[in-house]
Amino acid sequence: MAGRKRRKLNSLAMVAMDSVRVTTNCKREKLELRTWSDLPTELLELIFCRLTLEDNIHASVVCKRWHTAAISVRVVNQSPWLMYFPRCGNFYELYDPAQRKTYSLELPELYGSRVCYTKDGWLLLFRPRTHRVFFFNPFTKQVIKLPRFELTYQIVAFSAPPTSTSCIVFTVKHISPTIVAISTCHPGATEWVTVNYQNRLPFVSSIWNKIVFCSGLFYCLSLTGWLGVFNPVERTWNVLVVPPPKCPENFFAKNWWKGKFMSEHNGDILVIYTCCNGNPIIFKLNQSQMMWKEMKTLDGVTLFASFLSSHSRTDLPGIMRNSIYFSKVRFFGKRCISYSLDDCRYYPRKQCHDWGEQDPFENIWIEPPEDLSISL
Repeated sequence: MAGRKRRKLNSLAMVAMDSVRVTTNCKREKLELRTWSDLPTELLELIFCRLTLEDNIHASVVCKRWHTAAISVRVVNQSPWLMYFPRCGNFYELYDPAQRKTYSLELPELYGSRVCYTKDGWLLLFRPRTHRVFFFNPFTKQVIKLPRFELTYQIVAFSAPPTSTSCIVFTVKHISPTIVAISTCHPGATEWVTVNYQNRLPFVSSIWNKIVFCSGLFYCLSLTGWLGVFNPVERTWNVLVVPPPKCPENFFAKNWWKGKFMSEHNGDILVIYTCCNGNPIIFKLNQSQMMWKEMKTLDGVTLFASFLSSHSRTDLPGIMRNSIYFSKVRFFGKRCISYSLDDCRYYPRKQCHDWGEQDPFENIWIEPPEDLSISL
């Protein structure tokens, strides 16, 4: 009797083991049949959100699941617009280089003011008659005032939108070749703070200087190519022992100081030198070796250069990559002058521009709103 029960239990155990073995084999076969398209949606989105726009588009045509996941995390950046300041009247034109369209805004709030800088869709403006300094968003019409201050022959920049607690306004003016006066302010302040600093190297300020805010520091390129750095937290100023970028002799012709532009991208400081009879030259600051290095490519980045502020963008629709877009529009407002580093030529052809002919306060690049229907 006991032997019969033992044999029956063994038989049941073998049947159970066979069933487990069959189930395991089936699961293994199913796993082997799975493809990349069977990856969980959450994992696909995690992968696709790290791709460039071009790679995201390529991945979206693999299959329906990949298309859905790629579209859900796709980010299409907007190019800045070129905002024109009229000599008279209250109508301001904004040119979209991606769509080659021009919009118009009536902004009586800006009457009698001069543009100084732009960042994150905000303008910083100055009224010479009243010495009023203020922020203005042309798309929301919001105004944020600063204490009065006299901005004569120096340029000014700010670190963040005026709605941010980290917003700092910065300007520098030389007292002598070896002494500069740095003034700072922030929204909500009752006065500007001005401190004089001694320079180790000569530093001359003018309206042709360039300022960018990068990695918590203000970088200021002087008229002669020396780079000053101001730390707003530690309130320190230093002129870097970095010789100015070296350009060919033909770059130092008439109005040479007006054809310089400076921008930043991912922590790198970029300087653009132009000439009325030659192609632009781009330099990047090598901070480890303390020298300027000429760049033959922007690695897909697009620069938008104007006198008062310049911007960098990646993954833009309808915009040539590895190019510089200048603040000049030709063919009755239909085409922006640009230079392609890939093709080593201007678009349209033979569009080298003498920047001495252009008013530095004529226009400026500005970020447009995400929802155009609200403001235009």
